[in-house]
Amino acid sequence: MPNVEQPRRVGPALLWIAGAVIVVIIVFGVRALTHEQVGVRTSTATNQNLLSTVSTNGKVEPVEEFQAHAPYPGVIKEIYVDVGQVVKPGTPLLRMDDADVNAKVAAAESSLKSAQVSRNDLTLGGTQEERNRAAADLQNAQAEQATAARSLAQVQALQAKGAASAGEVASAQSQLDSANRTLAAAQSHTAGRYSKDDIARADAQVAEAQAGLAAAHSAHANANIVSPIPGTVYSIPVSQYDFVPAGDDLLDIADLNRIQIRAYFDEPEIGKLLRGQAVSIVWDAKPNQRWHGHIERAPTTVITYGTRNVGECLITVDDAKGDLLPNTNVTVTVTTSQRFNVLSIPREALHTDGASNFVYTVRQGKLSRTTVQVGVVNLTRVEITSGLKENDQIVVSATTNQELKNGLEVKPIE
Repeated sequence: MPNVEQPRRVGPALLWIAGAVIVVIIVFGVRALTHEQVGVRTSTATNQNLLSTVSTNGKVEPVEEFQAHAPYPGVIKEIYVDVGQVVKPGTPLLRMDDADVNAKVAAAESSLKSAQVSRNDLTLGGTQEERNRAAADLQNAQAEQATAARSLAQVQALQAKGAASAGEVASAQSQLDSANRTLAAAQSHTAGRYSKDDIARADAQVAEAQAGLAAAHSAHANANIVSPIPGTVYSIPVSQYDFVPAGDDLLDIADLNRIQIRAYFDEPEIGKLLRGQAVSIVWDAKPNQRWHGHIERAPTTVITYGTRNVGECLITVDDAKGDLLPNTNVTVTVTTSQRFNVLSIPREALHTDGASNFVYTVRQGKLSRTTVQVGVVNLTRVEITSGLKENDQIVVSATTNQELKNGLEVKPIE
């Protein structure tokens, strides 16, 4: 038999080397076959109108309104109007029960009359009875003084004849002195019984009684409430025969064509607000309707509102037609700046590096870092003042987690 050459055995080391080479070839082959560029979402720099806005919540309130309050505690006797009714000045609105008020008027009139009579009596020296008594006391004192004087004269004459002792004369003199004191007291009581302070107190009582009567008359007049302004009845929180305390709100009227909004803007925003800026207004209760207005009074100071530091702003509603009700909560959006036909890009395409701004543009399938200068910025777009031209393709973001960098090969996706 011929000799058959046996195959040569390959060593293990050579097998490992060959295997490694094959793996490398396969990996690079697969990568070469499956290589894909990084997908990126792109946009273009375009000329647009750019608006900057700031929004917050506000409460609607009338520019001119009338709130009827209970003039005194009592029962509502009658209500003459309904919610939504348009009224003119002088239109009767509501009537309070005035029985108690009438009684208070009568009592106040009586108190005033009594105070006036007392003041008059003090001026004359007292009541008629007191004056009669004082006159009688004076007359009696005068008679007693005259009698004592005659008695003294008689005793003194008898003493001169030796018929009366010195003790009798002294006793008669003492009786005359006592009569003189009684007469002086009676005369003083009649001439000036009451002092200036007494009269001043009486004057004060008269003034107090007059004020009480005026208040009673005012309450009586206010029992019938009429409208002082033209407008629409927008709230009646009470019902007929309700008992209400003094001061309670009974009825509200306003000109619903003259409406304003009180809004509170956070402190970082108030520097952007100026009188006359346009405002858009929406109300959740009427989502398909929009109102327009302007800032009537911009914030002048920072105040604390709950847990916020805010500036208060008054907004005039320019197109109110009675369809925006007082005390409702609305959302207001103020246009703080307007730029027309300016070059802009989506805000998320802008990158910052320290104090500089840049974007990524696509040049021949690769990213190119481009420095730009920005102008107005709003919530969605950024004005580009230099660095780009219209229709330049810029990268908004990658479609994967791949980090964007200069020179990266990309596949734009609009």
